[in-house]
Amino acid sequence: MHKEIKTVSFEEAAKVIKSGDRVHLHSVALTPHKFINAMCDRGRNGEIYDVTIQHIHTEGPAPYADPEFEGIFNLESLFVGANVRKQTQAGYADYIPVFLGETQQLIREGVLNVNVAVVQVSTPDKHGYVSLGTSVEASKAAVEEADTVVAIINPNVPRAFGDAMMPLSNFDIFCEDNSPLIEHHNAPLSEMDIAIGKNVAELIPDGACLQMGIGGIPNAVLAQLGNHKDLGVHTEMFADGLLPLVEKGVVNGRNKKLDPGKIVAGFLMGTKELYDFVDDNPGVLMMDVAYTNGVGIIKQNPKVCAINSALSIDITGQVCADSIGTKHYSGVGGQIDFTRGAAASEGGVPIIAMPSVTGKGISKITPTLLTGSGVVTTRNNMRWFVTEHGAVNLFGKSLQQRAKAIISVAHPDFREELDKAAFERFGSHYHFVRK
Repeated sequence: MHKEIKTVSFEEAAKVIKSGDRVHLHSVALTPHKFINAMCDRGRNGEIYDVTIQHIHTEGPAPYADPEFEGIFNLESLFVGANVRKQTQAGYADYIPVFLGETQQLIREGVLNVNVAVVQVSTPDKHGYVSLGTSVEASKAAVEEADTVVAIINPNVPRAFGDAMMPLSNFDIFCEDNSPLIEHHNAPLSEMDIAIGKNVAELIPDGACLQMGIGGIPNAVLAQLGNHKDLGVHTEMFADGLLPLVEKGVVNGRNKKLDPGKIVAGFLMGTKELYDFVDDNPGVLMMDVAYTNGVGIIKQNPKVCAINSALSIDITGQVCADSIGTKHYSGVGGQIDFTRGAAASEGGVPIIAMPSVTGKGISKITPTLLTGSGVVTTRNNMRWFVTEHGAVNLFGKSLQQRAKAIISVAHPDFREELDKAAFERFGSHYHFVRK
């Protein structure tokens, strides 16, 4: 027998927040918007102030980050999504630089003490368990460590296994919601996406264990893997692009040493088809980011292929993936977690893949990074770098050799000026260096 559940309104649940509290919100597709609205109403009414809002990436409106709530809500994003990017760049919201795998550590070790955690969960099963569904990430840690936990029971939350499963005893206040999960539909692949996808796919061996995110490049890579064999998945997240490979039997996890036969992820973002795939599926384990992104865990599988993207790279291999100059754009995420994990994996292939130019035709490969840009992947971590113009391995290459290699996959329109910048930086000897 599980404990009897008495649900309350969102207005009543939001009263648990006190001035000065830190509130952790569930992330991505499970962003709890009805609770957020009730919380913001309390802020507008002058009932609370100086409340810190904590989350990784959320979907949908984020009114608590708007200028009207200055002094009422302070946002500390662990990853800056599009919904709070403008507010963060204007200084109304803030970002904590942290590897995704360590977000849970901030909570568990009390560096960021959580007073109230708010999560959406599946309908309770007969054993008194609910599931955190598509988002375990750092929210499991928040549920375990918070003073008070609000659970929003939503029948649309899939019953996912792994760390997602939690007993009702972990929760204090219950609400009900029947809102559909937030969906993300893929845009059609561009020619550039397809070209990058083909170049990356050539680096992936049969039996590889994949990590990749969401968007054009990951989907383009997945679309090229239909003839591969025995691929596995251990990743921070996956999206709909993986499903055809599962249905075809290409992704079967047969070669994995850790969690063989299982798809392992920390959170998901996609369509209802993806959420239905995870529901009641013992072949998918939704896990804490301490597990999905732990370098010591990642490296235990052979042939880990980590595919991550970037905003820019300089000619020595310094990768900026979180900012455009001093303007913060996104976050560190799990790029370094998986780059290091893949590098330590037997036969691993760490890859940074990106278009050679922006949508406005500006080169993303530059002599130096813009002033204020954050170096996410250092030149010391770099292995494979891929654009639509090819793939180069930077491991073991000198600074001058790297420059030649990186410039060789830049857009042809910019190679001459990049080569000139390299010559000015390194001197006449640069002309005699082999790629």
